[in-house]
Amino acid sequence: MLIILGLGVVPVLWSLVLSFQVDDLVTPSRWVGLDNYAALAQDPHFGQAVENTVLYTVLYVPLSILFGFLLAQALNRRIRLVGVYRTLVFVPFVLSATAQGVLFSFILDPQFGAANSLLHHLGISPQGFLTDPAQALLVLVGITLWSGTGFCVVVYLAALQDVPPSLVEAARLDGAGTWRVLRHVTLPAVTPVTAFLVLWQLITSLQVFDLVYVTTKGGPLGSTTVVVYFVWEQAFKNFTAGYGAASAYVLALALLVVVVAVRLLRRPGKALR
Repeated sequence: MLIILGLGVVPVLWSLVLSFQVDDLVTPSRWVGLDNYAALAQDPHFGQAVENTVLYTVLYVPLSILFGFLLAQALNRRIRLVGVYRTLVFVPFVLSATAQGVLFSFILDPQFGAANSLLHHLGISPQGFLTDPAQALLVLVGITLWSGTGFCVVVYLAALQDVPPSLVEAARLDGAGTWRVLRHVTLPAVTPVTAFLVLWQLITSLQVFDLVYVTTKGGPLGSTTVVVYFVWEQAFKNFTAGYGAASAYVLALALLVVVVAVRLLRRPGKALR
């Protein structure tokens, strides 16, 4: 209980109080009420961080779930070396975001990276990747898809293996083709798992930080600054801890809205069942 209180409850409450103060973590704090939140509403850098986070989430969540489902469908069959394929798909998920960032920083280096070397051999002009404001966020989405899709694959595989074979056989006896079986049997059976993955991936994408910190540090020109990196930057780089705490609570409120929205969207489906 002491550990939970000391590492969980107390910091949450303390940061809530901090969000109503001006605090540089050195001198005594000063109460300012809602001034930090008002300043956030007018801060273009925070607005850019929110836009980047939303774009990252809109791209990553549906693509990771779609690719995860398609790969799970492909691997949910008896083929040679299927265990090896499943392992290879899941291995990137085990790697830490820091390791992924270091790895892809070398691969995508504009001057010495393997990616531009390959493009050169193919006759394609070199790309900036993580150093190009127009590409950097998209590249981060691609890196995260490489690592995060494996989790969706494993979860979907477990769900697909729980689909009763008798239902599939009955549908085929009734003349249903592959598409109809997928639409009327498989997809309804994995709907609860899909709802879980949507919620999980939403929370994961809204909290992305490690990969940004290791690869781009919010650059170039703020094109990859996400909300959590903005919180860290304000609190531990600019030493405006109160301002950082306020932005953290804006993110917490967004996460709460997402959780409540997903639960409300699931209720009609439960009522129909």
